Amino acid sequence: MNAPETILAIDQSTSATKSIVFDTRGNALDRFAIEHAPIYPQSGFVEHDAEELWRNTQSVIRQAIARYPSTACLSISNQRETFVIFDRVSGKPLHNAVVWQCRRGDEICARLIRDGKADLVSRKTGLKIDSYFSASKLTALLQENPGLRQKLNSGEALFGTIDTYLLYRLTAGRVYATDSTNACRTLLYNINTLAWDAELCELFDVPINALPEVRDSAAVFGHCDAGAVGVTIPIAGIMGDSQAALFAHGCFDPGDAKVTIGTGSSVLLNTGADCPASGVRTLARTHNGVPTYCLEGIVSYSAATITWLRDKLGLIQSAGETEAAARAVTDNGGVYLVPAFVGLSAPHWSPDARAAIVGLSAASSRNHIIRAALEAIVYQIKDALDSMRSQIDRPLNCLRVDGGASSNTFVTQFLADITGTTITVADSSDFSPRGAAFLGMLGLGIHTSLDQLRTLGGEHTVFTPQMPRNIADALCAGWQTAVRQVLAGTENGSSSEANRASSQH
Repeated sequence: MNAPETILAIDQSTSATKSIVFDTRGNALDRFAIEHAPIYPQSGFVEHDAEELWRNTQSVIRQAIARYPSTACLSISNQRETFVIFDRVSGKPLHNAVVWQCRRGDEICARLIRDGKADLVSRKTGLKIDSYFSASKLTALLQENPGLRQKLNSGEALFGTIDTYLLYRLTAGRVYATDSTNACRTLLYNINTLAWDAELCELFDVPINALPEVRDSAAVFGHCDAGAVGVTIPIAGIMGDSQAALFAHGCFDPGDAKVTIGTGSSVLLNTGADCPASGVRTLARTHNGVPTYCLEGIVSYSAATITWLRDKLGLIQSAGETEAAARAVTDNGGVYLVPAFVGLSAPHWSPDARAAIVGLSAASSRNHIIRAALEAIVYQIKDALDSMRSQIDRPLNCLRVDGGASSNTFVTQFLADITGTTITVADSSDFSPRGAAFLGMLGLGIHTSLDQLRTLGGEHTVFTPQMPRNIADALCAGWQTAVRQVLAGTENGSSSEANRASSQH
């Protein structure tokens, strides 16, 4: 077929909703964005106004289409694990969207672990029992709101991750579906059978008939309703944001890895058709019903730590100040910031851990704390990478880096230094929507193979290790000491409720 002029990718992330216009070579031509603020109804709970997300999505689509009317299709990348229950008829949300950072499911997870269900869940989903993922938070929400459960059971309401919710509203309720990379983040989807799992649904007390159809990521899902966004273009290509970035980087082969550094960080390592026996395993994609697996390391607080420095401590006015501040001191001065604001994720999986700044002295300055916050992004990524490397018997082919915080060259050089690895950093922060656009092109037949996608361009910068290994090792040892102190505080009897009462967002 003749290649259309542009592809429009929606990137619905934790902090903003964007539409990015790509040409068929994968080059970003234009972008439109609207930020939204998180809602903290109580300590440990994080929500979004789902109706606001929909309005923002409508707005950025209409802005893009007005400027690029020949757009061939719309694709979606989205924050994973975040979900909402919405009305079947109107599509309107029945509560605030529950965000991946929210810890409202912690007690349910703790009970399931005590009941010996961890192996069952890991075997079927590849994931840990943790409220990072959707299911326990859905259980908690339904326990808190019996009316929602009644509507789910009766079919008056539907459950969806953000992609499902947006798809439903874009199609005026004609399509109720998700893709495999979003389904597999719920703890309700079996990555071996590639289907919703009745035993898991029973475990989390979720009605299986209230879950969407699961399709391949590159599928043509439906068409936009003209009343919703003014056009009837096809919706082709849906993928969770981290997997979409892996796809955009061309990490199609076993041993290819990428790091997306955003609000949190996601490290993905392609393992091909083989699903490793241990570690955090998930789906990289499915194509024609055939799965590609990957290992994942999850970091809850990356750039979000910088936001905390700005909004709660007042140490900076903008994230752009942090690079110069970090370079204004020769080292971290022995200061380590462990950003366990919602617990520690990979590889520790300690939901009750709480944040700490360790190693402060009378000589410590604002710049040392800022540097410690940036360094913490890297230490957490290295912890995740080390855990993943231990699960496979092959070296990394490559390590690609993207995400908003990857524009901070202190962070990217420190990542190369601490990991001892040459890294390739995308010069664009739009790699998740770029991956969705690639999927849309596959779905429409604009490109017909992964080999064709490999040829598509993209500017990047290479960082090589510069720090002597003994210094890097000493810094990592200091970080591990700080983490042990945080974990020891958790083990020494600080209850999760007490910790939540004292935590700040």
